[in-house]
Amino acid sequence: MYRALDPGKLIETLGRLQTRIDERFPGSGLGRVCAELTETARTSAAEAARLARPSWPWRIAVGALVVLGVWAQVAAAKFLHLERVKADVDLLQVLEAAVNLLLLFGGTVWFLLSVEKRLKRERALDALHSLRALAHVIDMHQLTKDPTAVLKAHEPTAASPVRVMSRFELTRYLDYCAEMLALIGKLAALYADEMRDAVVIDAVNEMENLTTGLARKMWQKIMLIDAAGNAGA
Repeated sequence: MYRALDPGKLIETLGRLQTRIDERFPGSGLGRVCAELTETARTSAAEAARLARPSWPWRIAVGALVVLGVWAQVAAAKFLHLERVKADVDLLQVLEAAVNLLLLFGGTVWFLLSVEKRLKRERALDALHSLRALAHVIDMHQLTKDPTAVLKAHEPTAASPVRVMSRFELTRYLDYCAEMLALIGKLAALYADEMRDAVVIDAVNEMENLTTGLARKMWQKIMLIDAAGNAGA
């Protein structure tokens, strides 16, 4: 039971995180982003489960086409009347035609068998793209959260962003952003758990590297605030 991610637990964790953000920062944009992420998590969990299930109607249709193709190959072999071929030139022509038919049939079978995998891959990559966009939105929310603004007095300019958070509030805000990024990485990992496609797994690894890198910036800010607080204590 501990060898796979539980989508329900991820959604539950995101729901609690959204509540914590709304209680600490009522009406904040970060809370609305977390609400969007929670809804995306529900969609991602359902989509990952759908992609894990085999598409039986498609597989049955492909199987029927393969059987029909095999029957067509047998019928074509009978039509060629190989037992009547005597001349070497005629035999070469007949064999060339047979090989071309086999190659064409094999290529068609391979294409049909790979269609389901490629369609699922495209759907998974589209879902991962949505998660990637949310990760960058979260990063934008913490972009103006400068720890130096709460560590020392400064003179803001007319274009300076409004900074009203205390040291504790800023730390909590950055921590919430880091938690959201970590959960995005886990939502992306749902697709790797359910699928065994190398392209999807590579995309999931890239997502985890992205969210880890973005969260690292936030923890660097938290460490600066914490170090300054310890130095002043």
